[in-house]
Amino acid sequence: MKISEERVEQLAKLARLKFEGADKDQIREDLDKILDMCESLKQVNTDGVEPLIYMTETKTELRDDNVVQEISKDQALKNAPKADSDFFRVPKVIENNA
Repeated sequence: MKISEERVEQLAKLARLKFEGADKDQIREDLDKILDMCESLKQVNTDGVEPLIYMTETKTELRDDNVVQEISKDQALKNAPKADSDFFRVPKVIENNA
């Protein structure tokens, strides 16, 4: 399967990227190579091979989740640009257009 220039433009738009000239040609060639590699992987015999779930046999050691009060509320609010008795004040970023 060959990647068309229109497909490169479509992918660039979805990824919010812009390619022009030689860059667009290079991206198209790279995508062609990736698809060719994927096609060659389809030919590999995987009968009897179990799916890989974890990359290593090591297990993640988790620590206990203990609540520790390391900073007081007053210390946390001390350098806040705006604060309300117990809370940080932040600018409104969502408008209600209902």
